[in-house]
Amino acid sequence: MTQLNLQGMKYVTAVLVGIYAFASEASVVQVCPSCEVTSLSAAFAMSSPHDTIVLQKGTYPTVDVIIDHPITLRGEGAVLDANWEGGILDVRADSVYFSGLIFNHVKTSYVKDVAALLVYGSDHFIFEDLTFNQPFFAMLIQKSKNGIIRNNVIHGDAETEAGSGNGIQLWHSHYVLIEHNQVFNMRDGIYLEFVSDCVTQYNLSKDCLRYGLHFMFSDDNVYSHNVFDNNGAGVAVMFSRRITMTHNLFQYNWGSSSYGLLLKEIYDAEITDNTFKQNTIAINSEGSTRINYINNVFSSNGWAVRIAGGCFDNVFTKNDFLNNTFDISYQGRQNGNSFDGNYWSDYTGYDLDKDGVGDVSYRPVKLFSYIVNRTPETIVLHRSLFVDILNFSEKVSPIFTPKDLQDLTPVLKPINRDRSKKSS
Repeated sequence: MTQLNLQGMKYVTAVLVGIYAFASEASVVQVCPSCEVTSLSAAFAMSSPHDTIVLQKGTYPTVDVIIDHPITLRGEGAVLDANWEGGILDVRADSVYFSGLIFNHVKTSYVKDVAALLVYGSDHFIFEDLTFNQPFFAMLIQKSKNGIIRNNVIHGDAETEAGSGNGIQLWHSHYVLIEHNQVFNMRDGIYLEFVSDCVTQYNLSKDCLRYGLHFMFSDDNVYSHNVFDNNGAGVAVMFSRRITMTHNLFQYNWGSSSYGLLLKEIYDAEITDNTFKQNTIAINSEGSTRINYINNVFSSNGWAVRIAGGCFDNVFTKNDFLNNTFDISYQGRQNGNSFDGNYWSDYTGYDLDKDGVGDVSYRPVKLFSYIVNRTPETIVLHRSLFVDILNFSEKVSPIFTPKDLQDLTPVLKPINRDRSKKSS
């Protein structure tokens, strides 16, 4: 079992113990259109802490119902409908478990974050197998800990950033496992702020207006095996430390200012075994230090890696750069980073001793990328003879690009062959 799975199991075990500690004392309240209890609010009012409420198939008008004691809510095809009047559930209790519910018609607000599922100050919670249709915010979780959010589907209809909310949003929360969720067409698929010690894995964020995943001021987190597909930008990571991002797929994040992965003031991170396919900019890094980029695949991007100022002591090794317009783009003439042992599809050197490593170093920064950074309109000259001459002259005698930025040991074959073959 991998370390990531062990972390996930640790969260699951802790949360289950907290939720089911009093299960033997609980009773069950049945709710259906023809039952004695016909609404969730009535069922909750008559329930005791740690009871179970089962909502059978049907539609139940539900607006801003406050959950203030431990409870289990199980839906059997039940629809909770706010009829555009407000949010749906407002959780202010520990030890809550919700599953099998459908949330519809949450109110849109330009002055308040209205959510289908609003949680504040909860310890030990599980939200799974929930469906959200056209919510403003789907899940808004604040100052909570020891939670699991898994197997949920969120279908948004975001058209503008101001008129839409996020799919899963955590604020000032800790020890949460977010896994196997699917988020479509929200502002941000997953948004984390002041969040620590969380695992976000096996999620899909697709067609979101701004970011598939957006997190700020959030240390000691793990993001793995997620897919970020066709968003305004894939992932934005800002002002955070000790981040692990591994085995994620960033693809089709296109736009004039779109990234697969945006890094701003990130320190001591591990970015490994990810695939970046057909993004305008696969990785844009600014003010980020002590990051290891290992075993990643960059395929058919506009820019594979664009490095702005303030990036030092970063290591790029065992990565595959395949058919990108620009492999590395650099601002400034000083290099404080290492680029050794990578595969570059544009490398034309030789290997006389047949050890799989090129005998001539490779300079991945082209003069034309420097020119395009300063004057974007010149991109129309790409693949012209004039540009080939410029790049060759800079390669022979570097003036505008860092002369010490080179891969001294370029490899001759893709390193991550299975992923590289799928991406090409």
